[in-house]
Amino acid sequence: MTPDIGDIRHAARLLEAGKLVAFPTETVYGLGADASNPDAVAAIFAAKGRPSNHPLIVHVARGADLSRWTSRLPVEAVKLSTAFWPGPLTMILPRAAGVPAAVAGGQDSIGLRCPSHPIARALLAEFRGGQGGIAGPSANRFGHVSPTTAQHVIDEFGLPGVGPLAAVLDGGQSDVGIESTIVDLTRLDTLGPVLLRPGQISATQIAEVLGRMPSLPDAAAPRVSGSLDAHYAPRTPLVLTSAEEFDWLMRELDGADRRYALMHRSALGTSGKGLIAAEMMPSGADAYAHQLYADLRKMDAAGADLIIVEYPPVDDAWQGIHDRLRRAAFDSVGVLERLLAS
Repeated sequence: MTPDIGDIRHAARLLEAGKLVAFPTETVYGLGADASNPDAVAAIFAAKGRPSNHPLIVHVARGADLSRWTSRLPVEAVKLSTAFWPGPLTMILPRAAGVPAAVAGGQDSIGLRCPSHPIARALLAEFRGGQGGIAGPSANRFGHVSPTTAQHVIDEFGLPGVGPLAAVLDGGQSDVGIESTIVDLTRLDTLGPVLLRPGQISATQIAEVLGRMPSLPDAAAPRVSGSLDAHYAPRTPLVLTSAEEFDWLMRELDGADRRYALMHRSALGTSGKGLIAAEMMPSGADAYAHQLYADLRKMDAAGADLIIVEYPPVDDAWQGIHDRLRRAAFDSVGVLERLLAS
């Protein structure tokens, strides 16, 4: 049931009291806490099993005073926020004095985002008079597939009041479906803008606003959410394959008496004896991203030995999807060989 203003006000009071509240955004569901309260921030890390040096993104209301969070707001940040806020863009900026180091993973930078989901916007408007910040990493156990529905959140943490959550605001399925684009603006004098995590907002779109393409991450880049090699991963091993390789792979898995699930875009053969679940994915990048995490969770629940995902296209619009799939498959390197050999 869609929360009403009373539910949203109650959630804001829970956050102000230091409690954890899951809330919908246009990207994925967030595990919210008062970003200015170190104890509440610590509760996020404990609930997720998240390393304490892995920074959180602070969600702010449209029109909030950003000087509460950043010591310097460059013109590039103003341009990007004008173009993309509210929306799926996170900007990394110098952290203001007084902002708890815990929310930034101990760094001197801070990630800020203004979400566009109407429930998130209403919650931020109610929370501390619209001037507070809600730390909101994805509402799942660390490293797992991010949640795009309220039920996904409950599957991860249990019902409110039973597990670590005081409330879950149900805003339906997230429209975007993958996490926000993250751009670093802390080293403009030396590197210019740096794209730390691709998302729905592409490098080309950022360049159209700033007049230059963002650089790729370097070794000195700030740590940000979702930047580990292994992330967004189902519990079932996952491999990426081309349409040309699929028939061979299916025969090999059938010969080894393995059970497998398939997420594909091409008209692949789906009659292998070991195929127990299959999902035809959308042809467009936005629709694919919207569906991606829900389908990964569905395939994960199928009881397969392996999830096979057909490579998506490689053009600019698909870079965020490629990033998530590459990280989801990272810990599965060598699994296919072991499955076929045993």
